[in-house]
Amino acid sequence: MLYQLYDLQHAAWYPVRLMAEATQTAFQNPFMPASYTRIGRTIAAGAELFERTTRRFGKPEFGLPTTKVDGIEVAVREVPVLRKPFCDLIHFERDTDKVHPPVLVVAPMSGHHATLLRGTVQALLPEHDVYITDWLDARKIPLSRGKFDLDDYISYLIEFMGHLGPHTHVMAVCQPTVPVLCAVSLMAQNEDPNQPASMILMGGPIDTTAAPTVVTELAENKPLSWFERNVIQTVPAYYPGGLRQVYPGFIQLTGFMSMNLDRHVGEHVKLYQHLIQGDGDSAEQHRKFYDEYLSVMDLPAEFYLQTVENVFQKHSLPKGTMQWQGQRVDPSAIRHTAMMTVEGELDDISAPGQTRAAHQIVSSLPAEKRGDHLQKGVGHYGIFNGRRWREQILPKVRDFMLTHDTSGRFAPPAPRQVAAE
Repeated sequence: MLYQLYDLQHAAWYPVRLMAEATQTAFQNPFMPASYTRIGRTIAAGAELFERTTRRFGKPEFGLPTTKVDGIEVAVREVPVLRKPFCDLIHFERDTDKVHPPVLVVAPMSGHHATLLRGTVQALLPEHDVYITDWLDARKIPLSRGKFDLDDYISYLIEFMGHLGPHTHVMAVCQPTVPVLCAVSLMAQNEDPNQPASMILMGGPIDTTAAPTVVTELAENKPLSWFERNVIQTVPAYYPGGLRQVYPGFIQLTGFMSMNLDRHVGEHVKLYQHLIQGDGDSAEQHRKFYDEYLSVMDLPAEFYLQTVENVFQKHSLPKGTMQWQGQRVDPSAIRHTAMMTVEGELDDISAPGQTRAAHQIVSSLPAEKRGDHLQKGVGHYGIFNGRRWREQILPKVRDFMLTHDTSGRFAPPAPRQVAAE
């Protein structure tokens, strides 16, 4: 009944939340004299803080209507090129004749929406033809659409890479590093002509035994039956996905928040102070981040439980026991697709060493097709968002893709100056 209790709590707060929103609007109205006083700003700040902490945040937009190609601003359109029951493959179609390397960004299916990678996509757009996996909220998918497990996830990736063709570069962020490596391995084993030109594995749990964290220890210390009993819930019948078994987004969000609770509480206290001080820019930065961070989705139970079992408990991929539809996954078969790993020095979710472990199991890949980068001074989200991603990580990733281009359409990267790490 946990899901129903969560919804009941949200509904019970609704009248008070409306009052808080009305109070905030009234005391921020420029025609209200009190809005120019400290007490007026304090009342408005308290009302906004209450409204935000009791709200359920919907899926945000990517909000990337334009980008700059060779210094010229061009329009960008989000075009679904493939629609699957649990995922849409989105193309960020740029209004330009300029040709750039195609990149498939595989977003994590770990509670947040693909829009969490907005900064990743935004930085790639000027010099890449970008596609992204937009995973759908399981509570909105009717039972008639069937189940979705880890095998299905890998199958989707193989189909997406097949659709985009052999000159594609694949970038996996966090959780999908494992299924991406599995998909590329299977394509190599089956001599698929659409094997990608390169894959970039960023901050993911390839081998969690290489560098244990709080996240990995929780998964390892509890039996799978504990997860089935305590975190798997049934979607209430009043949702489109009613009666589907899921790992709810609100449980995942609670776990994310509890890992750094002091920091999150501090950030909300800062928001309150910024609003009282009239610091609109700082308040808006907070809103943008938490509008995204607090927006979560439900995961299919089959996918979640298989991921916990195979990635965090059995360590199937590094031990060589991973299977897909009864076929053993053999990363040593990869010889064509170049591979680069990226890790963050301060990552407390996928600690340094977990992703780099891919180099040990992709044992047949020549040294000249490998790359590795450890970014100093960043945590998990800093690997794919923020200044260091744009200025220090992306240039190395871009050069790696150009170096291993298989289309013959792009020149190798010229030597460049990269900011000191």
